[in-house]
Amino acid sequence: MKKLLVLGIGNTLLTDDGVGVHAAEILWQEEWPENVTVMEAGTFTQDIYAFFEGYDRLLVLDVIHAEHDPGTIYELTEDDIRSNEKQRVSIHDIDMLDSLRMCEMRCGSRPKMEIIGMQPYDITTWNIGLSDACKPKFDNFVAHARKRINEIIVEMN
Repeated sequence: MKKLLVLGIGNTLLTDDGVGVHAAEILWQEEWPENVTVMEAGTFTQDIYAFFEGYDRLLVLDVIHAEHDPGTIYELTEDDIRSNEKQRVSIHDIDMLDSLRMCEMRCGSRPKMEIIGMQPYDITTWNIGLSDACKPKFDNFVAHARKRINEIIVEMN
């Protein structure tokens, strides 16, 4: 049975930077098939590759800076990230492509990754919770993630 890991990344103390973690906190309370795991990794990215072992698919929830209106939702594939060097630099110390490579070296395989992200308004102010600009868009972000999880479940079967 193929397995999906949904991983929320970010710092919940830095306003919109925590959007992926906040979304994961909602999604992990929902009922998912046994081959779906939802978890949050905070900013624990240096050794994050260890979480990937045994998963076929990886859906990352995080902020994405693409210079659009705050709250804009993006979907990126690994190819999108490889073709845009600006997206390779993560504010969380290590980029996800490097983490996938580390997983492949350590485990002999790695999951196929895609990212759902939200354009932040503020990732520098110490604050628990989203900015007023992103807060109204958060439910759409979670709904978008939920829809993609269900699509991936169908693709894996």
